Amino acid sequence: MSDQHIDKNQSQELVPPLKDEMEIDLMEILRKIITIRKTLYKAVGIGLVIGIIVALSVPKKYTVEVTLSPEMGNSKSNGGLASMAASFLGAGVSMSGDVSDALNASLSPDIVSSTPFLLELLSMNVPVDGEESEKIDLGAYLDTQSSPWWSYIIGLPGMAISGVRSLFSDKDESVGLRNSQSGTLELTKEEDKKITSLKKDITAVMDKKTAITNVSVTLQDPKVAAVVADSVVHKLQEYIIGYRTFKAKEDCAYLERLFKERQEEYYAAQKKYADYVDTHDNLILQSVRAEQERLQNDMSLAYQVYSQVANQLQVARAKVQEEKPVFAVVEPAVVPQQPSGTSRKMYVIIFVFLSVATVIVWKLFGEEFWDKLKREFV
Repeated sequence: MSDQHIDKNQSQELVPPLKDEMEIDLMEILRKIITIRKTLYKAVGIGLVIGIIVALSVPKKYTVEVTLSPEMGNSKSNGGLASMAASFLGAGVSMSGDVSDALNASLSPDIVSSTPFLLELLSMNVPVDGEESEKIDLGAYLDTQSSPWWSYIIGLPGMAISGVRSLFSDKDESVGLRNSQSGTLELTKEEDKKITSLKKDITAVMDKKTAITNVSVTLQDPKVAAVVADSVVHKLQEYIIGYRTFKAKEDCAYLERLFKERQEEYYAAQKKYADYVDTHDNLILQSVRAEQERLQNDMSLAYQVYSQVANQLQVARAKVQEEKPVFAVVEPAVVPQQPSGTSRKMYVIIFVFLSVATVIVWKLFGEEFWDKLKREFV
């Protein structure tokens, strides 16, 4: 028991010195910081200058977000326009088909980031300096956007290499290849650079639970960003509507051709019957009556086929309208008043903090460690 009591007393005696030592260390650190306060003032000044330079070099960017709520695919077998048309035209008329979407709204992010979609956007018109009267295409506008000065320094080696290659290359890269038959695209370097930039600046995110799609466009001009965001939404709607109604339009076009053929056949049979009756009206021969009956049956059969195709054509036209999805724009494109991203004040604060932290770490630990290294290796 006495040994345990002694150990407890010894441990209690050791605790205060440890606390004192920690307090002494903290005080020592604080004292060292106070002694280098003039250096810290200089670090604050240097950080302030660097922060201001960086803040002024980074161009302002504005973000426009559009919230889109598309109609998801569902069964329309009971209440759709095609079903209503079929019920009016007769129970035997139907247009059975798969109601599943060939391309539904869940692929909106992939559509927006696809090369053909962005390539079409490059040719759209945008206002110049916020003026509606003067417009340029989006590709030309991207050339007018500014970049930080260090991006040009980083890009100098690549520009030099490209310049040297162009001297020894006879290939004309001013025009890209557009091969719609094979479905291949060969872009120029300028187009590829702009599309890569647009893939970062134009994004679409869809919530799988609610099917809400958020389209975001970030550009340096707030009005151009709003115009591009609105165009992206409309073009996205056109893409999805085009894919959704493609099969129905193909069926409708086929029935249009079939309808004209059956109409011509019916008119021809009708005219043939009428001409025969007119020329043999006074004859009562059995052969004449038999031929007249045959022509009448041909005309009736042609009319039945013609009438059935006409009914199917009406159903197909209703189905095209039925397959068009409905889009509700929950939040339209609004011209932003404030820039997005990191503010200029934050850039200044970050660089001031980094400068002060670097000086403190160097003075408290770095110098001593560097001196030790020099004494050991020199």
